[in-house]
Amino acid sequence: MNYYTRAEELKEDTVADRRYIHTNAEVGLDLPKTKAYVMKKLKDYGLEPKECGYGVTAALGKGEKCILLRADMDALPMPEESGEPFACKEKNVNHACGHDFHAAMLLTAARLLKENEDALEGTVKFMFQPAEEIFKGSKNMIENGILENPKVDLALAYHVGAGEMPIGIFMYNDKGALMSSVDGFRITIRGKGAHGAYPNLSVDPINIGVHVHLALQELIARECDPSHSCVLTIGKFTAGSAGNIIPDTAELEGTIRTNKVEARELLVHRMKEVAQKTAELFGGSAEIEMVSEVPPLICDPDATKEMIGYMKELDIPGLTGVPDITSSASEDFALIAEKVPSVFMYLSAGYTDERGKYPAHNPKVQFNEGVCPIGAACLAQCATQWLKNHK
Repeated sequence: MNYYTRAEELKEDTVADRRYIHTNAEVGLDLPKTKAYVMKKLKDYGLEPKECGYGVTAALGKGEKCILLRADMDALPMPEESGEPFACKEKNVNHACGHDFHAAMLLTAARLLKENEDALEGTVKFMFQPAEEIFKGSKNMIENGILENPKVDLALAYHVGAGEMPIGIFMYNDKGALMSSVDGFRITIRGKGAHGAYPNLSVDPINIGVHVHLALQELIARECDPSHSCVLTIGKFTAGSAGNIIPDTAELEGTIRTNKVEARELLVHRMKEVAQKTAELFGGSAEIEMVSEVPPLICDPDATKEMIGYMKELDIPGLTGVPDITSSASEDFALIAEKVPSVFMYLSAGYTDERGKYPAHNPKVQFNEGVCPIGAACLAQCATQWLKNHK
């Protein structure tokens, strides 16, 4: 079967799946409408889907070797201003990252592989994952056995990219980290409240929080190797209820991202130490909660090269690879790549006209649906050929 030709024939169906998921976007771990839709479609194609934690899985083919194809399917908690006629019906929910494409393309890939199941020389397992945006979905499905029964030998995922890029570009990294780690943290500073007119009677958690914030910036400026990509951002600082009251507590939330394992270990350790010691210096205390813990996404070099070869066999018009891409954004697919050899690539879903002005996570972002047959065909092709060559 020529998967790209067949995927082009099914393009309208893939687009319809994408638009349904987009219109009915959901966030977080629990995605009841999206999950029900995915399971119904898989059943329509002759598969037997089942729940795996908060996600959905299914398998087809037979044989000892097993390749996992993964798609995330959650949206972002933000408004949509795309102007698309199929915009989300909910006020502050938006598929501004393209996960609706990922789920739709994997559904079509499952359909293609089911049509060609007799030719498969191994097992293909499908992973429809929630909660990538909050870095909890992969962990949830791993804990519920997605990599076992059958045991996964290789994992593959694609991510669409918006912006001013034509369809046909794919981006990868077979030498180092493709995406950064993400360690989200919440620092709760505890002091002693008092009247604003008598600060001497307080242990001011806001003052402590300001000094913690400033001290954390020095970790990047003075402790990290400048040749490494390291980011430490405090994005939320909350405290108090009135201008004349010194509160008991203050809270800082932030994120640490880096493309080096050793830099990640340093920053996480020192963030905790600096917060606690600074709070103690001013007479308070600090408690740290880790909200997310995801390593850098490092793809298997040989498998990445192999998948690129399979993609080129499809003779997709304009297919062009861009190597050595690295991003300070993060992906919880890294938790899978930490456990089994994995490949992750970006597929351009951009526009070269004014529609390409807005990036992912922007309320006005638009994605090019011309990527749908490319993604579906590549997933099916890579799975088929990898199983053939690794039986």
